[in-house]
Amino acid sequence: MNSIIEGALQRQTRAAAEAAKPDLLLLVHRIPYPPNKGDKIRSYHLLKHLTTKYRVHLATFVDDADDWQHVPVLEALCASSHFVKLDPLKGKIRSAKALATGKSLSLEYYRDAGMRRWVARTMRERGIARVMMFSSVMAQYADDFPAARRVIDFCDVDSDKWRQYAEKKRWPMSWVYRHEARSLLDYERRVAAQFDASLFVSAPEAELFRTLAPESRAKIGHFSNGVDTEYFSPARSYDNPFAEGEQALVFTGAMDYWPNIDAVKWFAEQVLPRVRAAVPAARFYIVGSRPAPEVLAMAGDAIVVTGTVPDVRPYLAHCVAAVASLRIARGIQNKVLEAMAMARPVVASPQAFEGIDAVNGRELIVADAPADYADALIGLLRTPHPSMGRDARASVERHYSWPAHLSQIETRFEC
Repeated sequence: MNSIIEGALQRQTRAAAEAAKPDLLLLVHRIPYPPNKGDKIRSYHLLKHLTTKYRVHLATFVDDADDWQHVPVLEALCASSHFVKLDPLKGKIRSAKALATGKSLSLEYYRDAGMRRWVARTMRERGIARVMMFSSVMAQYADDFPAARRVIDFCDVDSDKWRQYAEKKRWPMSWVYRHEARSLLDYERRVAAQFDASLFVSAPEAELFRTLAPESRAKIGHFSNGVDTEYFSPARSYDNPFAEGEQALVFTGAMDYWPNIDAVKWFAEQVLPRVRAAVPAARFYIVGSRPAPEVLAMAGDAIVVTGTVPDVRPYLAHCVAAVASLRIARGIQNKVLEAMAMARPVVASPQAFEGIDAVNGRELIVADAPADYADALIGLLRTPHPSMGRDARASVERHYSWPAHLSQIETRFEC
């Protein structure tokens, strides 16, 4: 009987503590789950942290049919939630119309009347005074609430990413991307000026935006990504996914994302032939979901395209080195941090290294020119470098704790 009474009292205490939390609206452009999927990692940990301080009301888009299975998990975390199916065809039509009106393609792609109505109703009925947005495209849903304290996690300077795209593409796409870079930057600047705080994924990313939006300099900050070092642990046992005798080099990431596509194409064309000429057993594994047709076409004797895998950790655990050959990148690359957490040597381009708190030559290798990139990998393939993996893991443990980075978020709402 006493245990029943104690259990009831504990539940009442928990319920009272939850009810005492202030309400917060969280707007996320893609469903923030599962927690170890590249483009969901930061948003999931942000959500999880906020639920310890606030009663979170979540509104998010679902752009992958497989992600609907995660809705119950998020509903259990949040005080209320709203999920909107993102229709790619309708989004592209809205984006095309934006070109004729000078609007941002990205904002129009994510425009949804139902989302706007739910946000307005929730803000009104709950009397919400705090709004957190994840990604610039979600700021449009907080425009109508200037009385609330509004904080946005831009993550990256998306407008500059479009600028980089424009430099890599031919006309007419170069013109389209320049249009988006200009129109999105105009919106980003307006958001930063009107909202209470604008956060980015790294100090360099925040400083870049300060140069682009100097009028908002005082309200611009950053918090770095973290790594779940218990999940990405080299101490666990993983089945080897590679054939006997292979010396695997691994690239991880969503393979319908153009910077990743560009990265593996560059590596396959400019670096891999040099590596295999010196080490014929070397094989390049492209590990990631939704590989684009041009990525699938790369598969052959020297290259394996896995498509979606249930777990990237076995590929990292048993590879000789992780490849982070991005030529276009913004912010901190999770693929680099995860490989370091798994105690694997990483060879990263300067773009992929930006924002990473690590020592080049000791905790990872930074290489740019194809010959230098190939030489770094050949050295690792010929002579194992276990101390680099150990130092990489130690660096991640020191610098990339989620709780430490996220602890500053609530101060932005209480100022």
